[in-house]
Amino acid sequence: MPFAYFDRLSPGRQRIYLKSDAIESVPLPSGLQLEPVLAALSHHLADEQRPGVEAAAQQLIDALVDCLQVPPLAVKVLAVRPHGNWGELHGLYEPMEPPARSVISVWMRTVARKQVVAYKSLVRTLLHEFCHHLDYELYQLPETFHTEGFYKRESSLFHQLHPAAL
Repeated sequence: MPFAYFDRLSPGRQRIYLKSDAIESVPLPSGLQLEPVLAALSHHLADEQRPGVEAAAQQLIDALVDCLQVPPLAVKVLAVRPHGNWGELHGLYEPMEPPARSVISVWMRTVARKQVVAYKSLVRTLLHEFCHHLDYELYQLPETFHTEGFYKRESSLFHQLHPAAL
């Protein structure tokens, strides 16, 4: 079931949307050992160490890039989320033309209380932005949409990395 904005898309963009919606998972190779990276990410986040969080997030994304054989990208972990009358920005994917690397930016503190975000929220945001990269680089979609399939791909990655969360 397409989201409400589907009807406002051109026929060409509707085809892209439907192609994206049909892809519901991102299979990772068995035996991928990312527990130490995820533990480091959790540890640095709990200790409020932005550079450590950024390094661990970059390691996580590098490992996913390697196993899925897509172009590398850079990860930035920034302080307090930007906000406006539209809400808070949790993450941002900025596609770049080679040889420049595309960039994922995530923020580790909330706006209102400047509290460190929850581990699960940060990881899901990283994976969400990574899914935009996969739309362009793995699935060769000319545009990336927030479809039900897109959110299922994000969840499939999360649950493969955190099987106990099922």
